[in-house]
Amino acid sequence: MLETIKISALEAEKILELSEGHFLDFKSIRISPVKLTKAIAAFANAEGGELYIGIEDDPREWSGFENIEHANAHIQILDSLFPLGTDIEYEFLKSELQKGLVLKVIINKSRDLKSASDGKVYIRRGAQSLPIDDQGRLQSLRRDKGIISFETELVNCPLEVVTNSEEIIDFLLNVIPNAEPEVWLKKQMVIQNGKPTVLSILLFAEEPQAVLPKRTGLKIYKYKTSSEEGTRETLDFQPITIDGNVYNQVFNAVAETVKIVESVRLQTTDGLVQVKYPQEAIHEIITNALIHRDYSIAEDIHVRIFDNRVEVWSPGKLPAHITPENILTERFARNPGLVRLINKFPNPPNKDIGEGLNTAFESMRNLKLKMPEIIQEGNYVKVILKHEPLASPEESILIYLLNNKEIANRHAREVCFIKSENKMKRILQGLVQNGLLESVPGRTRYTAAYQLTGKGTETAKKL
Repeated sequence: MLETIKISALEAEKILELSEGHFLDFKSIRISPVKLTKAIAAFANAEGGELYIGIEDDPREWSGFENIEHANAHIQILDSLFPLGTDIEYEFLKSELQKGLVLKVIINKSRDLKSASDGKVYIRRGAQSLPIDDQGRLQSLRRDKGIISFETELVNCPLEVVTNSEEIIDFLLNVIPNAEPEVWLKKQMVIQNGKPTVLSILLFAEEPQAVLPKRTGLKIYKYKTSSEEGTRETLDFQPITIDGNVYNQVFNAVAETVKIVESVRLQTTDGLVQVKYPQEAIHEIITNALIHRDYSIAEDIHVRIFDNRVEVWSPGKLPAHITPENILTERFARNPGLVRLINKFPNPPNKDIGEGLNTAFESMRNLKLKMPEIIQEGNYVKVILKHEPLASPEESILIYLLNNKEIANRHAREVCFIKSENKMKRILQGLVQNGLLESVPGRTRYTAAYQLTGKGTETAKKL
């Protein structure tokens, strides 16, 4: 049984005032099945979105289903393509001042390609659902989804580039001394049909940049500014290029980035202070960029160092169902072979899939700095390390309560990353004594919780 959510007249009006766009669409209950599945497939193949069925567009008005049963045909169409609970969620919205039930469909970014009922693949672009007919664009979308990986593509170069390189010889001497390069590489499926794959070039060629130009470079920039954009005028020196195989690139890029960061001085109210970031965070984010980038895109990785932050730009969108919101909890590797084989190197730079970013977040937290930001911008994934202090526990609690009715000691510890129950108790009591919080009435000592006072609400808004 689908849930029916009762919303206020004000909430209904806010929905009607929303603008259609890349993440939002409105449809009439008279929509044809084909058009409905086009919209759903387009959202699933892009970054996901929300679809309201039962809202007329011109003029914009609420005109929903008479009852739940009248929406059965629409739900059956969606279930046939997208099983309930897989990449899609439904709920009905009911407002006492509006006509009928609106079916709200929440579409998540899918792991695979979704086709509409006409058999075509669509993708969301702005407020449109556009078909993809070109095979090149379909291949690109399959790579974005992680269905296929560029690392398995064959490279037209001599086999000796990977079978007789210093890299493969050093690797085997340290890891599998008795193995023969060509035999071992064939067993690992990185030589096929007498040709090396992209993956073998990335790890075992002496100069991958010569074989795969523009796809394997990493550049480091230093800007003498805290502005949003770096310019030629604020560039401290010519960009540094880090070449070599992926394994060496990780360690060389991290070492160079750390050296530059440690030379930065930031002007504060206490005067010039040295900028410090945890080396673990820099290491994990650069490793993540090199291992998980989309190597089909002819573009470098860019590490941009500003006075107040470090930005790492990695070519390619987040793969499959991964989003900036779920990246720390979900697991998916765009280049699974690269993840697997680089882990065989001595002192491998990578942890299990996803664990590296968790380490980066934890190390920033331990240094009392704000959490990294992960942003998908155009055809890049951008990770930002900011040299900004983490909010105090008191500030975090007040800000949390702006969007939540109450907070208990246990939840407050989770919000503030504090393990001690007694320490959190003292913080909460201090907020009560300062008139910012009050106990939720009618609670026992076991269900005790706190809520904002009027003064606390005003203070939280200012924060």
